[in-house]
Amino acid sequence: MQKLVIASNNAGKLREFQHMLAPLGIEVLTQGQLGISEADEPHCTFVENALAKARHASRASGLPALADDSGICVDALGGAPGVQSARYAGDNPKSDQRNNEKLLREMQGITDRRAHYYCVLVLVRHADDPQPIIAEGEWHGMIAHEERGDGGFGYDPLFWLPEFDKMSAELSRDEKAQLSHRAKALKILLQRLGTVR
Repeated sequence: MQKLVIASNNAGKLREFQHMLAPLGIEVLTQGQLGISEADEPHCTFVENALAKARHASRASGLPALADDSGICVDALGGAPGVQSARYAGDNPKSDQRNNEKLLREMQGITDRRAHYYCVLVLVRHADDPQPIIAEGEWHGMIAHEERGDGGFGYDPLFWLPEFDKMSAELSRDEKAQLSHRAKALKILLQRLGTVR
């Protein structure tokens, strides 16, 4: 595979994918570069939303498409924000800062701070691919009591990693590319493609 379209307009995700796919010689185009609108994400599961996004981008571009659906799942909140992570505080407009503020409010007085990032990647070779390649990754940590760090995006300033005593937002790009839910899912995806031996 020499070229594929990423079914996302999220700048943070795009940087991560381009960084992780660059060594493989795969030309990564974004749906925005091709004038493709965002797909609807009406489903209650990550995998259904990712599949809908991948098929939409592939159909519109005529290229293989890779879609990600991911979010943060907080144990004490029954898995929320979950698939609503990007829109947790509303989507007019979407705002990482407002999402983080809402999560901190929801977590007030809660001692169980366990959480994990979850990512599902779906690659379709064409829009009607009957056997999409699906890979998942999880990254476990805790929700901190306040934000720290200026790297990453989304909930990274609140996602504390006890084993490093750091927030995800304090990791270098290379560290995150080894540890994150998206990195884990991408490694599995590439193994399934036969790219990684």
